[in-house]
Amino acid sequence: MTSAKIVIAGGFGVGKTTLVGSVSEITPLTTEAIMTSASEKVDDNALVAQKSTTTVAMDFGRITIDNDLILYLFGTPGQTRFWFMWDELVRGAIGAVVIVDTRRLADSFAAIDFFEHRRLPYLVAVNQFEGKMWHGLEDVREALAVAPQTPIVPCDARQRESTKSVLINLVEYVLSMHRSRTAAAQ
Repeated sequence: MTSAKIVIAGGFGVGKTTLVGSVSEITPLTTEAIMTSASEKVDDNALVAQKSTTTVAMDFGRITIDNDLILYLFGTPGQTRFWFMWDELVRGAIGAVVIVDTRRLADSFAAIDFFEHRRLPYLVAVNQFEGKMWHGLEDVREALAVAPQTPIVPCDARQRESTKSVLINLVEYVLSMHRSRTAAAQ
């Protein structure tokens, strides 16, 4: 049995907690706090007006992919004031999912830069708010300036099979990168 750590990151209100909760086989640990009037000046929830809570530390979940692989999921908080935790959350991770809301792509740049700077493999999961793809995947790639080899996949963070597919895509991508590096070193 092999276990691996995966980080789920992205901007405020993009669906990180929802993704972890939809796929976790255990009751996910969340650190949701009620948003207060003090955060109104800091957290822009105009496009997610129904959002009343926010992650203040991390989310944690677990999923068994098959008899040989268990994934431990660590969701990051999205607001910049909590970014100091990200270095600890990514320690030991094999890769990351950057979940994006195409209505607010600018909120994704910091997470992408973070993982690129640390050379941690990641994929981009385009969350389908209201069940729709607002933009094509290649349009998202171009807008985010993501390398051609970095996977970009559709995702409905509310649907277990969709989020499971995202995680499988990430694991396959990480394994292919590892094989390529091993072959190049020989």
